[in-house]
Amino acid sequence: MCLSLVMVSAGAMAINEPLVAWTNHIGSRCDSSPAVGPDGTIYFGTFEGKLLALNPDGATKWNFVTGHGGLMGVEIRSSPAVGADGTVYFGCRDRKCYALRPDGRKKWESTTGGWVDSSPALAREGSIYFGSWDKKFYALNPDGSPKWQFQTAGEIVSSPAIGVDGVIYFGSHDKKFYALRPDGQKKWEYATGGQIISSPAIDASHVVYFSSVDGWFFALNPDGGLRWRLHTGSCAESSPVIGADGTIYVGVNEQFWAISPEGKKLWARGGDLPVDTAPTALSDGSICCVSRMGLLFDLATDQTLKWTFFLQAYGYASPSIGPGGIIYAPVGIDFYSLRTAVPLARSSWPKFRGNARNTGNVQD
Repeated sequence: MCLSLVMVSAGAMAINEPLVAWTNHIGSRCDSSPAVGPDGTIYFGTFEGKLLALNPDGATKWNFVTGHGGLMGVEIRSSPAVGADGTVYFGCRDRKCYALRPDGRKKWESTTGGWVDSSPALAREGSIYFGSWDKKFYALNPDGSPKWQFQTAGEIVSSPAIGVDGVIYFGSHDKKFYALRPDGQKKWEYATGGQIISSPAIDASHVVYFSSVDGWFFALNPDGGLRWRLHTGSCAESSPVIGADGTIYVGVNEQFWAISPEGKKLWARGGDLPVDTAPTALSDGSICCVSRMGLLFDLATDQTLKWTFFLQAYGYASPSIGPGGIIYAPVGIDFYSLRTAVPLARSSWPKFRGNARNTGNVQD
């Protein structure tokens, strides 16, 4: 299907709203947070089973269609990651992890025993890490061949994060949070009281943050010891991000929280801004996010709204920031590009998957 491109004029901008540069009618819902390649190409997956590549001007560059068992259009909930050479990696509910060349041609595919909703993390030496609903965590070589597998007792939808020492962190439905060495050996595990479906963030001191559905938010030291935990009292799907001053931001069902590096709740916005997706920290100290109410908003450091943009439908994916502070957000069956001129915060983990290329690697 040919995707339409709609240019929006400056006259469509309202007070306290960013300028809409363009929209692309993608025709499908999307849970996949966009990745921005070194050349500015924007990549994301859809519920129709397509991995789309858009040019910086919004025109469709190419699309790659997945499939399983003769059925086309199997959902992509994994967010793509872009390697330094432009290779695009992503998982799909056809039980496969894919690697695509920058021109959209398939480089390789690797089959697992379950859905792959976990977004891949990319090691500096080329390894690709991700989890699957088959309860296994996978490591692949750059050519797609198996490197090692790690068995857990639960499904894995949490997307992994890679620390400065190459240790890989992720959670599982078995109520445990894992740290694996690059050779696949378990460094440690930490048991919680509930399934772990969100993805971790890593700060400049190598502390790892994540939430569990038992209603607690955790901070673990690099050796696996508990640094602190904070009771949220609710099941949160939102993954944490970190601002330039070390403040941690996360959605907690009907509220949006700011947490200090010491584990104190600094503030919470009430039910007017319920957040399920991961927010995005910007360089001016503000936080950009999509709320459950179909509102894209930018919250200033004093908790006031800098701007809001009402969307046509609820957004299921975390927004991404491209060159020059351009926001990319798939919402409903459309993809938006908004001009704000405010880039990502200079922190260790300012957005979902850590950086614009979505590598899940704190070194990037």
